[in-house]
Amino acid sequence: MPNWSTGFTPFFLVYGARCHHPHRCQVRLAPVTLYTEAEAKEAREDVIDLLKEARFLALSRSAIYQQGLHHYHNKKIKPLAFLERDLVLRLVQRTTVQHKLASPWEGPFIVSKALRDKNAYYLIDTQKSNKRKRDASDEETARP
Repeated sequence: MPNWSTGFTPFFLVYGARCHHPHRCQVRLAPVTLYTEAEAKEAREDVIDLLKEARFLALSRSAIYQQGLHHYHNKKIKPLAFLERDLVLRLVQRTTVQHKLASPWEGPFIVSKALRDKNAYYLIDTQKSNKRKRDASDEETARP
């Protein structure tokens, strides 16, 4: 079955020939007297050239297919920016200790400050108390 994005089977892209099942193969041997080395060499070179063209065609078809997927994906994505005091959920960073049915989100968190690039935020955990945290010098610092 040919690949949807390339139009060729992986076997064809590697070996340059179609893969046939043994029950469909019919052995047809050409007489040995018709074999010449020059014609065989020319036939091999033609097959190599055709294989290079087929691989290039498969590469270009795959690139077109990937661009279409990229366009479709980006068409569905809508940019979203959070404002201060919005409630948000955060994706759990360490998933190695989680059960597979556990929620991948943690929170809720309050957005306390948005950074300049609009894709990074300072968050305050609503489940923890609002005490001031201490930094490495053991001085209290205000939460952002």
